[in-house]
Amino acid sequence: MLMKEYRICMPLTVEEYKIGQLYMISKHSNEQSGGGEGVEVVRNQPDTHPQHGLGQLTEKRIYLNSKLPSWVSVFVPRVFYVTEKAWNFYPYTITGLTTLFYPPHTQPFHLLPTCSSYRVKSTVSLSVSFLPKFSIRIETRFENNNGDNNNVFGDRPTPAESVSHLDILIDPIPDKHYKETEDLSRWVSEKTGRGPLVEGWRKDSTPIMCSYKRVQCSFEVYGFQGKTEDFIHRNIQDILLVGHRQAVAWTDEWHGMSLEDVREYERQIQEQTNSKLKSTQNNNTAAPRPAYSRSMSVTDERSLKKMGVKTMAMSDPSTSTLPHSTVRLNSTPE
Repeated sequence: MLMKEYRICMPLTVEEYKIGQLYMISKHSNEQSGGGEGVEVVRNQPDTHPQHGLGQLTEKRIYLNSKLPSWVSVFVPRVFYVTEKAWNFYPYTITGLTTLFYPPHTQPFHLLPTCSSYRVKSTVSLSVSFLPKFSIRIETRFENNNGDNNNVFGDRPTPAESVSHLDILIDPIPDKHYKETEDLSRWVSEKTGRGPLVEGWRKDSTPIMCSYKRVQCSFEVYGFQGKTEDFIHRNIQDILLVGHRQAVAWTDEWHGMSLEDVREYERQIQEQTNSKLKSTQNNNTAAPRPAYSRSMSVTDERSLKKMGVKTMAMSDPSTSTLPHSTVRLNSTPE
C-alpha cells in the first residue's frame, strides 16, 4: 500500500470551485472519450450522509486499454475498465476505484462495495480474474488556504515525505495534454479579472484555495507491486495537474452558473459522452484476444527481467538432480 497526499492550489474560492469542479469533470471526461475508450457515467444521484449531509453519488466506468503499459496489458482482456465510485459531500469527497473487466461477448461482472461510515473501501467479487487485487482510495478536502494545513483530514498529520505540492503553473504535464488556451501563464479571466499566473503566485494570490487529496493505492502481486503503485501515482499526478489547470483556464465558461445550471450541463454532457463511447465500442470489430488463464509461465531470466521481476543466480540445470520445471507467477496475492 503506497500513500501520498497531494496539495493543489488554485486562484479560486472553495465556493466557486463547487461549480467549477462539476463543470471541469464533465467537460474533461467528454474530451477524453472516443475510440472505444473514455468515461461512461453509470449513475449520478443524490445521497445523504449523517455527518456530511446532502451530497451526490457518482459511479463511472473508465475504459483505458491503450493507456496501460505493456507489462500490465499482457494480463488483461480486450475489454477492460476501472469502476470509480465517488461520494461528493462538498467540500469533502471520497473516491474508490477497482478493476472490472470482461471478455468480449460476455456480460460485465459486478462491483460489490462495502461501506463503513462512508469511508468507502470497495471490493470486487469476480468469477474470473485477469488482474491481481487492485484498489485506489482517494479522500479529498477543499479549504481556502495555500496548502499549509498539515492535518486537514483531522485524524493524523501526513508525514512530510509523503506530501507533494503540485503547482498548476510550472509543474510539467504530458505534451499530449498541453494546450496554449490552458496555459496559465497566458490565462486572463474576463469575468473575474484574475490572471495570468506568475512564478511564486501561491504566496500572495487572492483568492486562493487548496485541494487536498490523500491517495492510497494497492496492487498486491509479488514482483509487480512497487512498480505498479509508482506508475499509478505518476498518472494520478498528471491527471490532477491537468484537471485543476483546466478548471482555472475554463473559469469564464462556468463562472456565474448556479448549481442547477451546472447539473443540467453535467446531464447533457454525460449523455453525449456515454453515446460517443458506446457507439465506438459497438463499431469495434477487432478480433478478440485469445482466452487467458489465471497464471502464466516464464522459463527464462531475460523475460523475467523485462517484466521487472528480480532474479537470482541458479545452478546449471543440467547438473541438477531435480527435475526441470517452469517458473510460475500466480495472479493471486502473496
